[in-house]
Order: sequence, then C-alpha cells, then structure tokens
Amino acid sequence: MSEEFSEIEDTIKATVPPEALVTKTLMQASEVIVFTKNIAMFLEDEMIVKNLATALKKRVHIRSDQSMVEDPGTAEKRIRELVPENAGTGDIGFNPDLSEVVIEAKKPGVVIGKQGSTLKEIAIKTGWYPQILRLPTSPSNVVKGIRHNLLKHAGERVKIMKNVSKRIYREGKSTDWVRLTPLGGSREVGRSSFLLETPSSKVILDCGINVANNSDAYPMFGSLNFPLDEIDAVVVSHAHLDHSGFVPYLYKYGYDGPVYSTAPTRDVMVLLQLDYIDVTVKEGRDPPYTQKDIEKMIKYSITRNYGEVTDIAPDIRLTFHNAGHIIGSACAHLHIGRGVHNLLYTGDFKFGYTRLFNTVHTAYPRVETLIMESTYGGPRDVQPPRYMSEKLLVKAIKETTEAGGTVLIPVFAVGRAQEIMLVLEEHSKKENWDIPVYIDGMTREASAIHTVYPEFMRRNIKKRVLHNNSPFDSDMFIVVDKTKRGEIMEEKGSVILSPSGMLTGGPSVEYFKSLCEDPKNTIIFVGYQGEGTLGKKVQLMGMRKNHKKIPLQVGGKTIEFDVKMRIETIEGFSGHSDRNQLLGFYKRLQPKPERVITVHGDEKNCMNLARTLSYNYKVEATAPRNLDSIRLK
Repeated sequence: MSEEFSEIEDTIKATVPPEALVTKTLMQASEVIVFTKNIAMFLEDEMIVKNLATALKKRVHIRSDQSMVEDPGTAEKRIRELVPENAGTGDIGFNPDLSEVVIEAKKPGVVIGKQGSTLKEIAIKTGWYPQILRLPTSPSNVVKGIRHNLLKHAGERVKIMKNVSKRIYREGKSTDWVRLTPLGGSREVGRSSFLLETPSSKVILDCGINVANNSDAYPMFGSLNFPLDEIDAVVVSHAHLDHSGFVPYLYKYGYDGPVYSTAPTRDVMVLLQLDYIDVTVKEGRDPPYTQKDIEKMIKYSITRNYGEVTDIAPDIRLTFHNAGHIIGSACAHLHIGRGVHNLLYTGDFKFGYTRLFNTVHTAYPRVETLIMESTYGGPRDVQPPRYMSEKLLVKAIKETTEAGGTVLIPVFAVGRAQEIMLVLEEHSKKENWDIPVYIDGMTREASAIHTVYPEFMRRNIKKRVLHNNSPFDSDMFIVVDKTKRGEIMEEKGSVILSPSGMLTGGPSVEYFKSLCEDPKNTIIFVGYQGEGTLGKKVQLMGMRKNHKKIPLQVGGKTIEFDVKMRIETIEGFSGHSDRNQLLGFYKRLQPKPERVITVHGDEKNCMNLARTLSYNYKVEATAPRNLDSIRLK
C-alpha cells in the first residue's frame, strides 16, 4: 500500500498545477481524496480532475483543506440562503474529516443548480463540499436512520475506508487459479452465498438466509478453513433476505471488511434485516444477530452505481449492472487477475417487461463464467403475457369485491408490492374504481425508499417521482394503522396488500387467519412460494381444488382453520425470469461464456436448465451442490 500511495502522490504532483495548493491526499477504499486550499481552481477547471482521474485510474474527489472551511453554524445559515426555497431543503449535516456537508432536499437538482452553479457557490463560499441526498416523498425511518448512522460515524468511516484501501492495494500473488465454492443456494432457493477465491483474495458473493427452512437456514460458513477476518469483501446483488439476510452475522463474528452494493440495496437490506429480527423474536426464536450488528454493517457499507468500476481486492474489480429484479438489484461482473478470468454473477434477474424496471443488462466486455439463477428453470415454468396477468388480477378483485368479499394479496414488501400498486393505480384511473386498497407492514416504508432512488426505475416512474407525483403516494392507497387491523378485516369490498409474500410471518398471516374461513373472500398469490411455506400449502389447495383445514398458532395455541376462501395464483408478476426468459437472456448475452453454473432453483430446475443450455448451446453447464468447489481457471 505504501508503494501504491507514493505513486499516487507522485502522479498528483506531476498532474496538478502548483497553484492548486494541494495539502494532502487520503485513500478511501478504492477512491482518492485530494485536499486543497484552492478548491475554486478545481471547480472552475473540471479538466484538472478528469486528467487526474485518468492518470490514477481511480475515482478522485476534491475537498477543501480543513483550515479553509467555515464554522458549521455559519455555513448552514449561508447554505440555506444560497439554496432556492423551492428545493425543499431538509436536514443539513457536516463531516469535518472530509470537509463535506450533507444536504437533504426534495429537489436535489435545484440545490445543484444549472450546470452545478449553486453547488460550486456553496463549495467556494463555505469551503464545505456538498453531498446532495434526495428526501423520500413520504417519511422513511430507515433512510433517516441510515443517514444518521453514516454521519454520526463519519470520522470512524474515514479510518475504516483507509484500512480497506490498505487491504485492496496490498501486494498480491500471481493469479494462477480461480475457485468458486457454493456455501448455499445451489440446488435450492434460499441462503444464497458463494465463496470466490484466488491466491490473493477471498470474496463472498451474497450472504442470505432461508427464511422457510429453520434446519438449513444459514450458509455453510462452518466449512471454511479460515477465519472471517480473512475475507476481503462481501458483494450483495440485491436486498432480499435469501441474498442479504446473513450479512450482519459476519460482523458479529469477526468480519471487518466492506460490503458492496448499490445504494437502494443497502437501504432495503437494512429494512428487511431489522424486520427479520423482529419477526424472529416474535416467533420465540433467537435471531443470529442484533441491531448493533446491522449498524456496524452500515458503517462498512460501500455503495456503487451501475457501470462504476471498483477495485475490491488485490486482483479483483467489480462492476454492477442492472438486473431488473427489485430496486437496486444488480448483476455483479468481476474482472479477476488483470484479465485472467471474468465472472458474471446474475443474482436474481428479470429478462422481460415489468412496470418498475428496465430489463436486465446483457452486454459485457468479457465473460468466461456465468453464474445464473434458475428459480423458474423447469420445462413447464412459463409465465403468461403480462397483460393477461393484469387482466386476471383485476377480474378477480372486481368479482370478489362486488360480491362483498375482501381480497388479500400477500406480497413481498419490496418489488412485488410496488408492481401490484402500479397496476391497481392505473386500472383505478381507467375504470374509476372506488375500491379501498390497504397497504400494511413494510410496504409503505419500502415504497418510500423507492422514491429516494428514481434513477433506478423506468423513465416514466422516475419522471413522476421527480415531479412530486409518486404513484406510491396515490390517494387510493391507505396506509394501515396496525391498531385498526381488526376493523379492516371486518370491512367488506376492499383489497389488502400485506407482507410476507409467502405467509411466513408478518401481518399477511393474521389477515389470512381472519379471512380464510369465509368463501366470499379471496387470496391471490402473485409471487414465488417456497417449499414448506404456508403460502405454498395454501397455493396447492387452490391448484388441486382441495380445500381443507390448516393448523395455525394463535396466542400460543394451535387452532385448525377451515379454509373456504377462494384461492388464486396469478403468474406473470414475478421479478424472476421464467424458463423462456432465462434461455432468452443467455441467447442475448454478449459475449457468450465458456461455462455456465446454474443456482438458485430446486434440484430439478437447476439440473434441467443446465442440461438444456448444454444441449442447445454447446456450452459447459453444471448445477453444483453446496460445497462442490469448481476451479474456474
């Protein structure tokens, strides 16, 4: 690291004019912070920074020397005077260690100003460099908490990121081999986690929990022959618990490295992890980690946008690309050993139309190995056209509500909930609906997080959010006060969107208990139902037209419920690719990989998809079991 840092300082001296008055340089993970007593020069001539970034081949940030910044109280007053009132400015916080001021606003573009004019004025007049953060269109405790945590521990994070830099740029060995070991998520859905190793590096790809299986819930970290503090980085593809739910455990038991994700993935991940703790405690079980471990994870988080190249280990570079699954979901492209090998890990992805997101990214510079999901990889796993699914959903809702029944739609709070909300909002406008739609559980909080990151959604949704017309804040959606749930259950002719999507916990289970014995009511499944879940059992009843009694816990007692409600499964809303879309993704993918590894599906689906890819496209395709190490190079 010292040699690398010396080279960086030499490059800065050679590239930056002396009158720029550079006072010191700081490494923060894979980024370079340059402090100056003449920040105006850098802001007025942007080519200085561009040339420096090109020479260093790293992201470069320019900040004022700490001696040049105003007192925070004076600076805040000046900032509020400089920023137009229509920006909707919220909290303003200061990070003295990096000479940064964090400004929350409803309209970040107004704070930035035309061609960055207001931002530059703030930096020059106060010395503090503005970091502009969008406020959600409705309050979000999670977003507020994360931002508070990051600002509170800003000084500590500077030290953490400096240590990350030392680890990334330590002297590495020759990349003679590359090995992948599934620790969970192979030939199963749940607890996805993969260990990527080279002679120099150890990286974990996803670290999830199987919420539907208490006996095999966690990745097989007991099989590792090294301590957790030897892991260089954790990469999280998206926030669903089967991919992110076990990350805080690593920090509880010795890991002290970074976790890489997109910003929305970080926020939603925290939301779901906190809920997981709450649900686990309510069920009388001990969670594997605490809120303090989640807070520690936040301190070590590093977020990246799609397309940004980042060094994460001595011989590994990471780039995220859109996966189209949920907000912030990413395919992780890893460039290993200066071109020795290129790996693409899809996580969960959607190669097809959704109302929320653009379809998965398919063009890459190089791909030798592809790790792809196979949730719907079976030969019969073909979903209907989207317009047909929406038509069936609206039809079922209208039939039930007109007959005086209530519709329960168990949803994943992130992704499916927002997708269904968009469908209901559009049809409500078209048909002038007067059907109340109740939003319960984490769905409101998750929707608020969506509005913080409109750039991760389709252009039309982004435009609505930016114009303060978020579809998730429509008047037709009524946020549930949990003390009023009993009244809602008694109300007829309404729709309830509630997590969890598999009836594995959360308010959807309570609604089900209350509604399931009335034949006028309907439950509609719009997402994947894991084996062994209550959702799967109920779904199979509907498919087999075999309604029967189900024993469920109520107040510590087991009571049998006689399920008489209408049970519908409407395919086509899934954020996963179906069989045809999985094959279509591979067909569209450029360049074609030499090897395909199928994961994240039951045993039959993983193996069948691998066989089909091998037969149709003459590619080496395998479906390994957990702990089956594969030498990639």
